[in-house]
Amino acid sequence: MTKTEFRAAASIGLLYIVRMLGLFMVLPVLPVSGEVQSASPLLIGLALGVYGLSQALLQIPLGLLSDRIGRKPVILGGLVMFVAGSIVAGASGHIFGIIVGRLLQGCGAIASTLLALVSDVTSIENRSKAMAIVGISIGGSFGLALILGPLIANLGGLPAVFYFTAGAGLVGIVVVLTVLPNPTVRSHNPESSLTPRFITDVLANADLRRTTASVFMLHYLLMSSFIVLPVLLSQTGVEHDNLHWVYFGLLAFSFLLMTPLMWIADKPKNVRPLLLGMIGIFVGSQLLLTVETELLSVLSSLLLFFMAFNLLEVILPALVSKTSRAGQRGTGMGIYSTSQFAGGFAGGALGGAILAASDITHLLWANALACAIWFIYLYGISQPRNYKTIACRVATSGNMSASAVADALLSVGGVEDVAFMDDDRLAYLKVDEDIYDDEALSRFGDSLVVTRIQK
Repeated sequence: MTKTEFRAAASIGLLYIVRMLGLFMVLPVLPVSGEVQSASPLLIGLALGVYGLSQALLQIPLGLLSDRIGRKPVILGGLVMFVAGSIVAGASGHIFGIIVGRLLQGCGAIASTLLALVSDVTSIENRSKAMAIVGISIGGSFGLALILGPLIANLGGLPAVFYFTAGAGLVGIVVVLTVLPNPTVRSHNPESSLTPRFITDVLANADLRRTTASVFMLHYLLMSSFIVLPVLLSQTGVEHDNLHWVYFGLLAFSFLLMTPLMWIADKPKNVRPLLLGMIGIFVGSQLLLTVETELLSVLSSLLLFFMAFNLLEVILPALVSKTSRAGQRGTGMGIYSTSQFAGGFAGGALGGAILAASDITHLLWANALACAIWFIYLYGISQPRNYKTIACRVATSGNMSASAVADALLSVGGVEDVAFMDDDRLAYLKVDEDIYDDEALSRFGDSLVVTRIQK
């Protein structure tokens, strides 16, 4: 990996952290803040989740716009909206101002554009390393947001949380202008960018529908739960000044608990039972909170909740990769991300409405029922096989057609699906790693030379 590629990947990872902090730092703070005028359960739920509405509506259009006008203008525009929304929310002491600010924050829907940028600024040989750097940034930023939010609120109140995210957004703008390389689009990479003509194929895939429904439910549950989780912690006697330590401990122990489960999830035969098991844990954690209000019981329930949430945040994107057809992963992830944000909005809005009409117990019961329905729907998902998508360079002699190349590659044992990009002489192979052998690619001789790029 070159220095330029590493700098680009690190810069994109930093932009993801900025975005995630802005969206999630407010979760543990707003429901227990006494600084907001006209706050009600319904409006607090909307304030928490409304960012998901604008994210869901703009994610795909802005990604496609970046294909036309370039990545940097879209990223800069998104960061400007993010900063503006943060300032609006911070300057307003009224719940409606915070809702407007959060809606504007969500208009900075640059996630799909950032993923496409990874392909633009890295060679295909080093792309998986760059994606790993970005993935680490995304994985750590959610936990960091839950810790920093209460800590900053203790120092300067709720407005300080929003002003901090505005400052982070300004740092992101500086990074884009001064550090991020000016990208030259090498080629359209269907493994990381959405391709409109593939949307129908992705939606027709029953397993992908179940996976996207799962991420919708996961973030529905996150938002609807966070309307009441900070309140429940306060009711057990946890002081606001100590909330960041509580979240730090919960997240640290949840990562310890999920580590062996991640190792188990590496084997495809274990993925389906783990998914169903984690949903069962969600049901149990919600129900436990309805009957137990002692600190130890609440902390135990939250520990299980965070363990299951963090594990599914890892498993579900990997499942999209395994169940997408060759060359359609980018489209699958685009739809997946849209569903994720839509779930966050639905969780905030519907959770707030249920709490406004009833009480915390009924909201937790409703969440448990939603998880039970989720379990029933996901039960029909196929057992994942040990699939992986690999990229290869293709050289042919004579006038070998694209369809002939694809047919030849499909004849290799273990190759389940092929997407051949004739203009770029690249092939994406979906292979069953249990039976696939790289050596088989060399049997075509000089008429078809296939070289695997990503090891």
